[in-house]
Amino acid sequence: MTTSLGNKIRALRKQNGYTLEKLAELTESSKSYIWELENKEPPRPSAEKVAKIAIVLGVTTDYLVSATKTAPSEDVLDQAFFREYQDLDESTKEKLRKLVKVWGKKE
Repeated sequence: MTTSLGNKIRALRKQNGYTLEKLAELTESSKSYIWELENKEPPRPSAEKVAKIAIVLGVTTDYLVSATKTAPSEDVLDQAFFREYQDLDESTKEKLRKLVKVWGKKE
């Protein structure tokens, strides 16, 4: 029996087109560790690893560990996007701000 955490990681991993190996590489984990999170009952995740997995998969840690949420809400996706935005260099942020202004204009 898989857990909510494991199901969410697996679904998001596949949605992003990641293999176990790729997700492990991106999160500085081992393939077996990711497999265990997806398949073991109960999983034994470290907070640090869950945070890295959430960042790579574009969600929040709260979403991953929550037992009640079945799909990431817009708020979760917005929080993950903003977290990624904060790590961008200033020139990229400026380009994104300009794009948002153009897209937000009503015609």
